[in-house]
Amino acid sequence: MRVGLFVPCYVDALYPEAGVATYKLLKHYGLDVEYPERQTCCGQPMANAGFQDKSMKVIESFDELFKDYDYIVAPSASCAAYVKVYYPKILKGKHECVSSGKIMDIVEFLHDVLKVKEVPGKFPHPVSVHNSCHGVRELNLSSPSECNVKPFNKIIDLLQLVDGITIHEPERKDECCGFGGMFSIEEPAVSTRMGEEKIRRHIATGAEYVTGPDSSCLMHMAGIAKKEKMPIKFIHVVQILAAGL
Repeated sequence: MRVGLFVPCYVDALYPEAGVATYKLLKHYGLDVEYPERQTCCGQPMANAGFQDKSMKVIESFDELFKDYDYIVAPSASCAAYVKVYYPKILKGKHECVSSGKIMDIVEFLHDVLKVKEVPGKFPHPVSVHNSCHGVRELNLSSPSECNVKPFNKIIDLLQLVDGITIHEPERKDECCGFGGMFSIEEPAVSTRMGEEKIRRHIATGAEYVTGPDSSCLMHMAGIAKKEKMPIKFIHVVQILAAGL
């Protein structure tokens, strides 16, 4: 199985440890993992800002660069969701989108494809799980609370394999943290208030850390928590899963 590792631009620039942890974890399971060095942004920021036509070049480059891999794995639910859901619509009428059917978030890949029963991580801390909007409603990493379906959470399923961890979920567990990409820039006051409320609910669980599959959401909350001196830390879920490597 050949896996192409996609490390989104903000992870590469601000949270490279999440990308490194993803690579180490995939290698731990004996996979043939490659990091195509010519990769760039997936184009999501441009499209979210209303300049979808400006993202066409990077979209076509991404599709070409990753087309020969069996799977494309990323430590980012939002970027994986953008490629999976929106690439086919944007490329419609131009050529078939190959990457859309191959890309997966690291949680989705470990849970649904590898079906792992053990992880090397050891993390003797209480954590509160953050369900990002893209992960819930576009990748089905957990069950949306508004739907009448049997509850499930793939993030928690994996975290339960970690030695020493204590897992919590906040009240209103799949409500948005307020990041929303360009939303946090265009509506900073609303975005900040949403983040504050979300952080308080995470803190109320008694957790030391907030964890989840999206560094963007964690970054947004971490910035608010640092500025307002809120007593909680943030860590990407893949870093917990790979903590023993």
